[in-house]
Amino acid sequence: MSVGERSPTLSVAIITLNEEDRIENLLQSVSFAKDIVVVDSGSTDRTIEICERFGVRLYHNDWKGYSNQKQFAMGLTKGDWILSLDADEVISDEGREEILRSIATADPIVNGFSFPRLSRYLNRWIRHGGWFPDRKVRLVRRDTGCWSVDSLHEKLEVSGRVENLVNPILHYVYRDISDQINTINHFSSTFASEKHSCYPRFCVIFGIVHAIGKFLECAVWKLGILDGIPGMIIAMNSAFYIFLKHAKRWERSKKRTT
Repeated sequence: MSVGERSPTLSVAIITLNEEDRIENLLQSVSFAKDIVVVDSGSTDRTIEICERFGVRLYHNDWKGYSNQKQFAMGLTKGDWILSLDADEVISDEGREEILRSIATADPIVNGFSFPRLSRYLNRWIRHGGWFPDRKVRLVRRDTGCWSVDSLHEKLEVSGRVENLVNPILHYVYRDISDQINTINHFSSTFASEKHSCYPRFCVIFGIVHAIGKFLECAVWKLGILDGIPGMIIAMNSAFYIFLKHAKRWERSKKRTT
């Protein structure tokens, strides 16, 4: 950065819904940012109270899907760079220093940065089974990033070059096994509601074969077994999700024909 040139400013964009048990850790970890925007979609717990205590810019927006909600939050920010985070994520001290250093020295052709994401599940950091490094683009230069519209897996797409950062976003995923099952139930229903080209009568059989393959992929090929019991639970639940989404697609097809 040349003499007299101002330092680039950073905004953080967050979406929330009933995150009282997690939002405080996130807000503490990004307190180095001068502009923090939180878009809430109707929390009924202490989420709003906690956000107000941190002095963030707080907005309400009725839920319109992950991509649209995150794009709305980004549109309210003021900084030269925007860091988009979920309420169950945290930036480490090392991550903070890397972020500030990276945006201060970024080449003009660099418009985004991706992070590895390290997830904690059942009191263990998960480093295998396909859960790590789980790279996500989360830091973008203003007006260069847009969230893709995807009902299951939204993605922050960047116009321009993206570079990789080293320090991971810490992801405090599912609160417990029940929370993971609830997510599996939601995602499998969303998948089943979409149009697909396969023949419905083959869905369940294909789902069984696919689920077995998924378990072996997570537990053996991607070494999930090295994450102990949590790793095996992840592998089994991943297989269950694969089976369930195909079974629900079959169920939906039967309802259309009766």
